[in-house]
Amino acid sequence: MLAALGLLVSGAANHAADHLDPPGRTDPAIDSTPDVPADIADVFAWYGPDTVKLALTFAGPSVGSQPAVYDRDVLYKVLVSTAPPDDTPEIVIRTRFGAGTRPNEYGVRFEGVPGVTGSIEGPVETTLEKDGVKARAGLFDDPFYFDLRGFRETRSTGSIRFNNQRDFFAGQNDTGFILEIPRSRFAGGNGTINVWATTARFGGQK
Repeated sequence: MLAALGLLVSGAANHAADHLDPPGRTDPAIDSTPDVPADIADVFAWYGPDTVKLALTFAGPSVGSQPAVYDRDVLYKVLVSTAPPDDTPEIVIRTRFGAGTRPNEYGVRFEGVPGVTGSIEGPVETTLEKDGVKARAGLFDDPFYFDLRGFRETRSTGSIRFNNQRDFFAGQNDTGFILEIPRSRFAGGNGTINVWATTARFGGQK
């Protein structure tokens, strides 16, 4: 599964939303056993004077009372091209989750983070710091405001059925992770970068 966006370091344009896509693998309305942990929700990138923040959300939307989803058999990749339109990633950040020694205890490992020696790893729901990079994985509010019912009705009928008073994502969460990386590590911090993400499952069926 894949989602992508482009970030102009002096302005941004993105095509990030990827919820329940592809439907045959992730949409419970079509697949009765969707691969929830591997379902990318959105890819985000922001920049500031000194840092670039990269975020990937997945395994949602879910109601606020449901826990985060950590699957050790899913590999998450955030890929960055610092020389678009070339789509060859110079940076590939790999993220995996694993169970701890206690019930409901999980850890996360980030590898391939630019400027970081080895990996960044530690418990989820904790801000981790190493070599000038901050990283965090856990449960996050879904940031989108969207009328999913109106979208589906519009798609099936061919007539506009959106209602701006309906927000399907209200009160819903995604699992995700975010990294804050010095801007200078992206080709000197100037120009445009392309950011996209993929998931891959290992160790058996969904």
